[in-house]
Formats: sequence, structure tokens, C-alpha cells
Amino acid sequence: MGNIYLLNSLIVPVDFDRISEAKISLKRIDVKMAREILSRGFISAIGHEATARLLSRVLGLHVPFSRSSVFMERGDKAIHIFLKQRLPEGAVLTETELSKLDYWLVLSEVEEVT
Repeated sequence: MGNIYLLNSLIVPVDFDRISEAKISLKRIDVKMAREILSRGFISAIGHEATARLLSRVLGLHVPFSRSSVFMERGDKAIHIFLKQRLPEGAVLTETELSKLDYWLVLSEVEEVT
């Protein structure tokens, strides 16, 4: 079993200096499934404090604010929060403003790497 990451974009960060090809699966999930997956332990790469607070509240789990870089490998999973709208350049929203936006929670998994 690989690592489980929590990310604030739908980007799947694979290290192409180490591997040349990756097969990724993506699946929309609900809050209950996200909570269940993350309750096993996760690495937060939520780089925006208000997003970390919102996710903590929505998921019922402590989501640390962390601007760390992560690279996914075979067997790793990530849960991504994906805003359904693009924010204006440079926009930094509060937790209240974020909570008014529509979003998806998406589970990604690196299934195969060669």
C-alpha cells in the first residue's frame, strides 16, 4: 500500500525524472468515502490555510496546512479538492468564501508505472 495524499488541485504530481510513464485512475467521491480513506493516515499538501480549515471542517479530520511538494508513485492515492470554477489571478479566498463555491472531491491512483 502506498502513500495517501490530500491535494488542493487536480494535478497528479508524478516524478518524470524517475519514471517515464504512469497510468492514473480518477474517480469522483463523496465526503464519506474521502473521510474513510483519509482516516487511515495521509500526507497533506494543502498549500492554502483557508482550504485546510474548510477541509478540516467538511471532513471532520485535522488537515494541516502544508506547502510541501509531493511526487506520487505506483500504489499511491490522492484525494483532490477541485473547484468547479477558475478563480481570478492572485485571488486568495477566505474559508467562508471557499465554502460558497462548488467543488468535487476526486480520488486519483497511480495504477501502473513503467
